[in-house]
Amino acid sequence: MHLEFRHLRTIKAIHDAGGLARAADILHITQSALSHQIKGLEEQAGIELFVRRAKPLKLSSAGHKLLRLAERILPEIEATEAEFDALRQGRAGRLHIAIECHACFEWLFPVLEQFRRAWPDIDIDIRPGLAFSALAALGREEVDLVISSDPEKLEHITFNPLFDYSPTFIAASNSPLAEKPFVTAQDFADQTLITYPVDRARSDVFTQLLTPARVEPKAHRQVELTTVILMLVASGRGVAVLPDWVLREVKYRPDYITRPVTEQGITKRLYAATRSDDATEPYMAHFLRLARTEPVKLQRA
Repeated sequence: MHLEFRHLRTIKAIHDAGGLARAADILHITQSALSHQIKGLEEQAGIELFVRRAKPLKLSSAGHKLLRLAERILPEIEATEAEFDALRQGRAGRLHIAIECHACFEWLFPVLEQFRRAWPDIDIDIRPGLAFSALAALGREEVDLVISSDPEKLEHITFNPLFDYSPTFIAASNSPLAEKPFVTAQDFADQTLITYPVDRARSDVFTQLLTPARVEPKAHRQVELTTVILMLVASGRGVAVLPDWVLREVKYRPDYITRPVTEQGITKRLYAATRSDDATEPYMAHFLRLARTEPVKLQRA
């Protein structure tokens, strides 16, 4: 038996309308064409689907089985058609994000909250478990966007610039380094450095300062959460270098001092890597606009 969606729509329309004439109007076909369709379907099934003598026309027990099938399948088909229509119009899609930056949650959540209100039909997810193979996952279409400060030349991948930030030194207010207007690589030689648990090749304080100067901190401690890093710093257990957006509030607290890293300071740029074909999707373009503007507001605040 060869069933088509139109057969299921026909069964349901006749049941709902209670007759061929009204069902034909619902389906926008002639009553003759509808009768021919029913006859062909019954020939395929080898059994009557309607009780012909009933007024109005009623489904047989076999017809009711097809009706139950139609009531299960047709809503799913309609929902899928609506999703495809939304995708074609750019109203729906998927935004699964991988992050190579632990501190990015500080600005990403406010951005996603605004984005969610504007694009309620976009499926949003954050995949922190992919952080260290994020770009490979982007190429495999397991994620749709990667937050990174380390652009690479990759085929079919575009690194969309977001905003600049300054890695900033933070220590307890009673630190001897509070006397200095800025810190240098040598200042870390007798300090316990607290960083996020990332490879040194992806850590700003190492790539921009310590490794080029061939300076090793007295000790190196890795901590997952920003709040814990700040707590340890306040209690004199170590020092840290964090993005300026993380320190927008704590730098005014009496427990801390913040200083530029080197006399000129360090400036880095954050990027959102996307597949090149996706960057112009309306919802992706809107996310990128928000990710360029909202973090700057946090920095200025």
